[in-house]
Amino acid sequence: MAFTTQTFIFIFFPQSIALYYVCYLLQSKSIFAPLFKKYRICDLLIIGISAYFYLWACFDDIFRFVSYILLIWVLGKIIESIHLKHYSFIIERRDEPNSKKHVPLSLFILFFSLALIVFILLHFKYTALLLRVWNYLFKDTITAKSYLAPLGISFITFSSISYLVDIYKERAKAGSLIDCTLYLLFFPKVVSGPIVLWRDFANQIEDRKVSLDLSITGANRIMIGFAKKLILADTFGACIASATGSIDIATSWGIALLYMLQIYYDFSGYSDIAIGLSNMLGFSFSENFNFPYLSLSITEFWRRWHISLGKWFREYIYFPLGGNRRGKVRTLLNVGIVFLLTGLWHGAGWTYMLWGIINGLCNILEKLVFDKSWYKRTPNCIKWFVTMFITYFCWELFRFNSITSCIQWLKVMFGIIKHSDIPYSWMYYFDTRMVILTIIAIVSATLFGLPKVQQFFQTIIRKPYGYAIQQVLFIVLFIIACLFMVNSTYSPFIYFQY
Repeated sequence: MAFTTQTFIFIFFPQSIALYYVCYLLQSKSIFAPLFKKYRICDLLIIGISAYFYLWACFDDIFRFVSYILLIWVLGKIIESIHLKHYSFIIERRDEPNSKKHVPLSLFILFFSLALIVFILLHFKYTALLLRVWNYLFKDTITAKSYLAPLGISFITFSSISYLVDIYKERAKAGSLIDCTLYLLFFPKVVSGPIVLWRDFANQIEDRKVSLDLSITGANRIMIGFAKKLILADTFGACIASATGSIDIATSWGIALLYMLQIYYDFSGYSDIAIGLSNMLGFSFSENFNFPYLSLSITEFWRRWHISLGKWFREYIYFPLGGNRRGKVRTLLNVGIVFLLTGLWHGAGWTYMLWGIINGLCNILEKLVFDKSWYKRTPNCIKWFVTMFITYFCWELFRFNSITSCIQWLKVMFGIIKHSDIPYSWMYYFDTRMVILTIIAIVSATLFGLPKVQQFFQTIIRKPYGYAIQQVLFIVLFIIACLFMVNSTYSPFIYFQY
């Protein structure tokens, strides 16, 4: 069940929120409060709602997911128990003869657990890619069986790794079975993120409170997310999907721009809905996007784009590899490894890998030149243009399933391939409505993120009339988004495949 469907917004969402608020009131102010708190009825209700949400999306996966959750919970308890008792085993040091080193047994179990989790991810998502590499290298002809990956397997894997590593590092305690299930199955984030670290989630399980302010904030975020996804992203997606066959140069450049906008509004809109839903359930999660198309470098872009993914890679890949503490060469190598893995995480294909490599090389290059005098003197407008130029073409790698298809599109863009039988010119795809929505999307993704513009808006909404205008605007946008949803047949979410 996707968030931007009629079933979710008109049936699942209102019923779930109403049930939870009734449950929360009974837990807070009723004679049943001690009973509700003792047996954690509100948490069990969220788990039940989440299970129903996941079951609706994919019936078969829920049974595998329950087994997976039990496995992660047991492993977390074992790691915590052994770590607290300081069990270890002794190995001989190779660098110092006749010297021995004590290795915590919990570290060995952690490595085993992480290897098992990664194996499950590889099995479902990367078997075909690994066999293609094997067949190419060894001239073999092994055929991969078709495995349908469980919904949200990548996000679930990241959450599981966070759960186990945070327990080992003593950043958070191992949760009860209810805690672990609530964390992994929590329906606002289970399918497509954002990625919430266990220590950040665990701190809110017992202390969270449903308040009017947080609920209104959440409702506003949901309305904004619906507008982004249904009015902008889906409209752009439908136009992109229709631009097949023979097209002219102007259309190819325009479609690439629409994809750049679509993927931003698609994912940031979905993140807004997820964060808004979490707010209405009493949880506060960090922002996942911060106007990435204002970035002056690829490095800055990745501090603004999919922030939760970047945080996860820093915490569990970059820092364990040594971060920037082992010299410049090692730092650059670590950056390259992180971005290679980032590309692979997005998909089992060469286009994703190349996309990750290009972004990694740009980050490495920027680290090499950021303190150079000529770079510091470069005007920000040039830095912004170069950054957006790279991003614009990198998203084309992201859009196609094969490098060959991407190259064919690029050849059309640069006039290397010219079609003689073009049924529709760019004016067919970019009519008045599409041009207006494109301008709105560009302005909203850039100018609205400028500090002075945001400060101006904050000043306005602090006043009663300004706040009232904001709420009316949100409601109008939400109504329009619902009309788009009802009248549109296009609703796929790009990040469902990850």
